[in-house]
Amino acid sequence: MNRSTFLPGPLAEVDCLADEDGWTLVFVRELTHPPEDVWEVLTDPAQLREWAPFTADRNLGKLGPATLVMIDGDVTEELSAEVVRADRPTALEYTWGDDQLRWGLEPTASGTRLTLRHTVASEAWVPMVAAGWHICLAVADRLLAGSPVGPIVGERAKEHGWEELHDATPRRWASPERAGRPPRNGVRGSPSGRQPTR
Repeated sequence: MNRSTFLPGPLAEVDCLADEDGWTLVFVRELTHPPEDVWEVLTDPAQLREWAPFTADRNLGKLGPATLVMIDGDVTEELSAEVVRADRPTALEYTWGDDQLRWGLEPTASGTRLTLRHTVASEAWVPMVAAGWHICLAVADRLLAGSPVGPIVGERAKEHGWEELHDATPRRWASPERAGRPPRNGVRGSPSGRQPTR
C-alpha cells in the first residue's frame, strides 16, 4: 500500500468531555502491536516524523522541555512543549502549545488499547483534532505493521477522508448538557486551529 491509495477507515471510538480546563477529546484505538512498540512510535523523533502532525527535537520519553514543529507542506510552526509524565510504556503526557496531550497504553490480548486525551481551548477544535488524529494514528498503525505510507497531515489529509471524518465526529457526542460550555481562556485556539487538517 502506498500513500496515494491509503484510506484511514471509519472513525475510531471518540468522546468529548468539558471541564474548567477546556474541551477534551477522548480517542480510543485498538492496535495489534505491543505497548513497547507503540511507546516507541509515540516518543522516538525518527518514528514521529513518519506519522505525527509534528516533528520533535528530542525523544519525548523523558521529562522536560521540547520543541514540536508542525508541518503542512512548506509551512512550519514551532511550538513549545513540556513532557510532564513519561511512564514507559503505559503513560505519556505533554503540553503542545496551549494544548495538553495524555496518552495511555493498556496491554490487551491482541496488542494495545491506546487512549489519547487531547485538551483544547474550544469545542470547535475537537472535530478537527479527532479527524486529524484518526488519520495520523491509522498511518502510525501502518508504520508499526512494517508498511509505512509516510505522514498524511495538513492539506494532504483532505485527500484521505479528513472532511468526512470531521463531519462525522460531532454526532458522536452531541448532547444538550454539553452545549454552551465556555472555552478555556475565553478565545484562544489550539495548535490544531492553526493546522486544522492534521
